[in-house]
Amino acid sequence: MRCPFCGFDDTQVKDSRPTEDNGAIRRRRFCGNCGQRFTTIERVQLRELTVVKSDGRRVPFDRDKLARSIRISMRKRPIQEERIERIVNSVVRQLEASGDSDIPSKQIGELVMDTLKELDKVAYVRFASVYRNFREAKDFEDFVGGLGPVAEE
Repeated sequence: MRCPFCGFDDTQVKDSRPTEDNGAIRRRRFCGNCGQRFTTIERVQLRELTVVKSDGRRVPFDRDKLARSIRISMRKRPIQEERIERIVNSVVRQLEASGDSDIPSKQIGELVMDTLKELDKVAYVRFASVYRNFREAKDFEDFVGGLGPVAEE
C-alpha cells in the first residue's frame, strides 16, 4: 500500500480489525519512510458495478457517493454513523446480488428510498426531494401527503 503522505510503496500493517458489521477490515498502517500512520478499509467486492444514468451514460458505481447522499439526507437526524454504514453495505450487497453488472440509477434510488422510508421519514423526504427533483413547494406537499399520517416521535 502506497503512503498517502510521501508516496513510499512499502508500508507496514500494524493492526487489523473487522468493522462492527464484519463487512470490512480496518487496517492501521505505518510508513517506514516518513513515519506517518494511516488507516485503510478493505471490503469484498463481488463484481464491478456500472451505473446506467437516465440519459444513458454509464459511470462506475461509487460507494462513497452513495454514502455521501445518505449522510446529507440524515444530517442533524438522530441516526448513528454505524447505521448509515450498514445501510450502504446493505444497498451494495443487494446490487451485487442482483446478478447484473449494469445497474440503473433509478434502482439504486428506489433501494435507498425504501430503506429510508422505514428508518426516518425526514431523511426519506430529503432524499426524495433530490432524487425526484422537486421544483416547488407543491411537489413536497404532494409527496408528503402520500405518506399518510405520521406518528410523532
